[in-house]
Amino acid sequence: MPPNNNNELFPLVNEQGEVIGSATRAFCHGGTKPLHPVVHLHVLSSKGELYLQKRSMLKDIQPGKWDTAVGGHVDYGESVDDALLREAREELGITGFTPHFLQSYVFESEVEKELVYVFTTIYDGMIMTDPNEISEGAFWPVAKIDEAIGKGIFTPNFEQELQRIRRAVFGGGEETTEIKPD
Repeated sequence: MPPNNNNELFPLVNEQGEVIGSATRAFCHGGTKPLHPVVHLHVLSSKGELYLQKRSMLKDIQPGKWDTAVGGHVDYGESVDDALLREAREELGITGFTPHFLQSYVFESEVEKELVYVFTTIYDGMIMTDPNEISEGAFWPVAKIDEAIGKGIFTPNFEQELQRIRRAVFGGGEETTEIKPD
Protein backbone atom coordinates (compact mmCIF):
# COMPACT_ATOMS: atom_id res chain seq x y z
CA MET A 1 0.00 0.00 0.00
CA PRO A 2 1.48 3.36 -0.99
CA PRO A 3 2.13 5.85 1.79
CA ASN A 4 -0.41 8.68 1.94
CA ASN A 5 1.76 11.74 1.43
CA ASN A 6 -0.88 13.87 -0.30
CA ASN A 7 -0.60 16.53 2.42
CA GLU A 8 3.18 16.90 1.99
CA LEU A 9 3.90 20.61 1.46
CA PHE A 10 5.79 21.78 -1.65
CA PRO A 11 7.04 25.29 -2.41
CA LEU A 12 5.49 26.99 -5.41
CA VAL A 13 8.05 28.90 -7.47
CA ASN A 14 8.37 31.16 -10.48
CA GLU A 15 10.63 30.17 -13.39
CA GLN A 16 13.61 31.82 -11.65
CA GLY A 17 13.12 29.47 -8.68
CA GLU A 18 11.90 32.14 -6.28
CA VAL A 19 9.37 30.81 -3.76
CA ILE A 20 5.99 32.49 -4.24
CA GLY A 21 3.80 30.22 -2.11
CA SER A 22 3.15 26.63 -1.06
CA ALA A 23 0.71 23.84 -1.85
CA THR A 24 0.15 20.18 -1.03
CA ARG A 25 1.43 17.29 -3.14
CA ALA A 26 -2.19 16.43 -3.99
CA PHE A 27 -2.81 19.93 -5.34
CA CYS A 28 0.49 20.03 -7.27
CA HIS A 29 -0.18 16.62 -8.87
CA GLY A 30 -3.90 17.15 -9.37
CA GLY A 31 -3.81 18.72 -12.82
CA THR A 32 -3.77 22.38 -11.77
CA LYS A 33 -0.05 22.46 -12.62
CA PRO A 34 1.43 25.00 -10.22
CA LEU A 35 5.20 25.19 -10.80
CA HIS A 36 7.10 23.40 -8.03
CA PRO A 37 10.83 22.48 -7.78
CA VAL A 38 12.37 19.02 -8.05
CA VAL A 39 15.92 17.70 -8.12
CA HIS A 40 17.40 15.10 -10.47
CA LEU A 41 20.79 13.47 -10.00
CA HIS A 42 22.39 11.51 -12.84
CA VAL A 43 24.87 9.05 -11.32
CA LEU A 44 27.65 7.91 -13.66
CA SER A 45 30.21 5.22 -12.97
CA SER A 46 33.84 5.90 -13.74
CA LYS A 47 33.27 3.60 -16.76
CA GLY A 48 30.72 6.08 -18.17
CA GLU A 49 27.63 3.98 -17.45
CA LEU A 50 24.51 5.72 -16.18
CA TYR A 51 22.70 4.42 -13.09
CA LEU A 52 18.94 4.21 -13.60
CA GLN A 53 16.19 3.41 -11.13
CA LYS A 54 13.03 1.49 -11.88
CA ARG A 55 10.27 3.39 -10.10
CA SER A 56 8.28 1.48 -7.52
CA MET A 57 4.77 0.40 -8.49
CA LEU A 58 3.66 2.37 -5.40
CA LYS A 59 4.61 5.72 -6.99
CA ASP A 60 1.73 8.02 -7.95
CA ILE A 61 3.40 9.16 -11.19
CA GLN A 62 5.05 6.83 -13.76
CA PRO A 63 5.12 3.65 -11.62
CA GLY A 64 7.27 0.79 -12.97
CA LYS A 65 9.23 2.94 -15.46
CA TRP A 66 13.02 3.35 -15.56
CA ASP A 67 14.11 6.86 -14.63
CA THR A 68 16.90 9.17 -13.49
CA ALA A 69 18.98 7.68 -10.64
CA VAL A 70 17.59 10.17 -8.11
CA GLY A 71 14.54 12.34 -8.49
CA GLY A 72 12.49 14.04 -5.85
CA HIS A 73 10.61 17.08 -4.71
CA VAL A 74 12.07 19.97 -2.80
CA ASP A 75 10.16 20.29 0.49
CA TYR A 76 8.74 23.62 1.57
CA GLY A 77 11.49 25.52 3.45
CA GLU A 78 14.27 23.27 2.07
CA SER A 79 17.06 24.40 -0.26
CA VAL A 80 17.66 22.70 -3.61
CA ASP A 81 21.08 21.50 -2.40
CA ASP A 82 19.63 20.03 0.80
CA ALA A 83 16.85 18.32 -1.18
CA LEU A 84 19.44 16.78 -3.53
CA LEU A 85 21.49 15.35 -0.65
CA ARG A 86 18.36 14.09 1.15
CA GLU A 87 16.92 12.42 -1.94
CA ALA A 88 20.26 10.73 -2.82
CA ARG A 89 20.49 9.37 0.73
CA GLU A 90 16.82 8.26 0.84
CA GLU A 91 16.62 6.68 -2.60
CA LEU A 92 20.11 5.21 -3.10
CA GLY A 93 21.79 5.42 0.30
CA ILE A 94 24.63 7.49 -1.17
CA THR A 95 26.43 10.25 0.71
CA GLY A 96 29.80 11.94 0.34
CA PHE A 97 29.50 12.60 -3.38
CA THR A 98 30.25 15.81 -5.26
CA PRO A 99 27.27 17.03 -7.27
CA HIS A 100 27.80 19.14 -10.39
CA PHE A 101 24.93 21.42 -11.42
CA LEU A 102 24.11 21.13 -15.13
CA GLN A 103 20.95 23.13 -15.75
CA SER A 104 17.39 23.85 -14.76
CA TYR A 105 14.34 23.74 -17.00
CA VAL A 106 10.55 23.55 -16.80
CA PHE A 107 8.93 20.16 -17.42
CA GLU A 108 5.19 19.85 -17.89
CA SER A 109 3.18 16.62 -18.01
CA GLU A 110 -0.57 16.01 -18.10
CA VAL A 111 -0.81 16.35 -14.31
CA GLU A 112 2.03 18.57 -13.10
CA LYS A 113 4.56 21.28 -13.92
CA GLU A 114 8.05 21.15 -12.38
CA LEU A 115 11.12 23.36 -12.25
CA VAL A 116 13.78 20.65 -12.59
CA TYR A 117 17.28 21.20 -11.18
CA VAL A 118 19.63 18.72 -12.89
CA PHE A 119 22.88 17.52 -11.32
CA THR A 120 25.37 14.79 -12.10
CA THR A 121 28.10 13.00 -10.20
CA ILE A 122 30.65 10.24 -10.68
CA TYR A 123 30.06 7.52 -8.11
CA ASP A 124 31.40 3.96 -7.84
CA GLY A 125 30.46 3.24 -4.22
CA MET A 126 27.76 1.05 -2.70
CA ILE A 127 24.18 1.76 -3.75
CA MET A 128 21.35 0.57 -1.51
CA THR A 129 17.89 1.28 -2.93
CA ASP A 130 14.76 1.93 -0.87
CA PRO A 131 12.07 -0.56 -2.02
CA ASN A 132 9.33 1.98 -1.27
CA GLU A 133 10.90 4.31 -3.82
CA ILE A 134 12.69 2.03 -6.27
CA SER A 135 11.93 -1.55 -7.33
CA GLU A 136 15.40 -2.05 -8.81
CA GLY A 137 18.39 -0.18 -10.13
CA ALA A 138 21.38 -0.79 -12.38
CA PHE A 139 24.18 0.89 -14.29
CA TRP A 140 23.29 1.01 -17.99
CA PRO A 141 25.75 1.44 -20.87
CA VAL A 142 24.76 4.44 -23.00
CA ALA A 143 24.27 2.22 -26.07
CA LYS A 144 21.69 0.11 -24.18
CA ILE A 145 19.82 3.27 -23.16
CA ASP A 146 19.86 4.51 -26.76
CA GLU A 147 18.38 1.18 -27.96
CA ALA A 148 15.51 1.46 -25.45
CA ILE A 149 14.55 5.12 -26.11
CA GLY A 150 10.98 5.48 -27.39
CA LYS A 151 9.89 1.96 -26.41
CA GLY A 152 7.90 2.86 -23.28
CA ILE A 153 10.60 1.62 -20.89
CA PHE A 154 11.64 5.03 -19.56
CA THR A 155 9.65 7.91 -18.11
CA PRO A 156 8.94 10.62 -20.67
CA ASN A 157 10.76 13.09 -18.43
CA PHE A 158 13.94 10.95 -18.45
CA GLU A 159 13.88 10.63 -22.24
CA GLN A 160 13.44 14.38 -22.73
CA GLU A 161 16.04 15.22 -20.10
CA LEU A 162 18.60 12.80 -21.52
CA GLN A 163 18.37 14.53 -24.88
CA ARG A 164 18.72 17.95 -23.19
CA ILE A 165 21.85 17.01 -21.24
CA ARG A 166 23.50 14.41 -23.48
CA ARG A 167 26.43 16.63 -24.44
CA ALA A 168 26.96 17.85 -20.89
CA VAL A 169 26.95 14.35 -19.42
CA PHE A 170 28.58 12.32 -22.19
CA GLY A 171 30.78 14.96 -23.86
CA GLY A 172 31.01 16.73 -27.17
CA GLY A 173 30.22 20.23 -28.37
CA GLU A 174 31.51 23.58 -27.24
CA GLU A 175 28.83 24.19 -24.58
CA THR A 176 29.79 21.06 -22.65
CA THR A 177 30.18 20.96 -18.91
CA GLU A 178 32.93 18.41 -18.42
CA ILE A 179 32.30 15.76 -15.80
CA LYS A 180 35.43 14.10 -14.49
CA PRO A 181 36.03 11.86 -11.49
CA ASP A 182 36.94 13.89 -8.40
